[in-house]
Amino acid sequence: MENKPIRNIIFDLGGVILNIDPQRTIQEFRNLGWSNFYEENNKFLARELFFHLEQGSYSPETFRDSVRKMIDESIEDTAIDKAWCAMILDIPEDRIKYLMELKKDYRIFLLSNTNEIHRLKFHADFERDFGFSFYDLFEQNFYSHEMLTRKPNPEIYTQALNVAGLNAGETLFIDDMEANTEAAKSLGMKVLHIQPGTLLERLPDFLDSEKH
Repeated sequence: MENKPIRNIIFDLGGVILNIDPQRTIQEFRNLGWSNFYEENNKFLARELFFHLEQGSYSPETFRDSVRKMIDESIEDTAIDKAWCAMILDIPEDRIKYLMELKKDYRIFLLSNTNEIHRLKFHADFERDFGFSFYDLFEQNFYSHEMLTRKPNPEIYTQALNVAGLNAGETLFIDDMEANTEAAKSLGMKVLHIQPGTLLERLPDFLDSEKH
């Protein structure tokens, strides 16, 4: 089978572009009174709640109301959002500069399992830190809560490829979760599974190897 050159790169967000620390959110929810948050006897309930938010089947309002039912009906929206967003850290400037350089040679896109509460937070942080809209960084941003499905469901990759008009064999997908890269690979995409925070160490060498 012909090995087509990479013309497009689709990036995951958390752990690849954006530094995150989910443990901070776990601790913040515990501070609010969700004492068994993500403990074994409550893990499924918590995960289902977050997955519903990420795939758009729960609105932010429904999410907050569900959290209140588990903790305290009097907790305000702002406190819930603050705890939920505690995992969001920063995007290092060198990653932004690298992406801007990549745009000269590749079409670059974003495909993220995220939600509206987080989107508002990291978009605002980015504009504050860099002085332009996060939407201007990539040719197109694909967010799970807007697409009504989430990785590693093959449907989300197919939808992104079709909307952007991309050939799977000419498209590299990068993620820090192997299940997500394996799903993309099954659709004929080239993939790069990386550890969180290692994009600048891994991607240049990978792209160089693909050219030879």
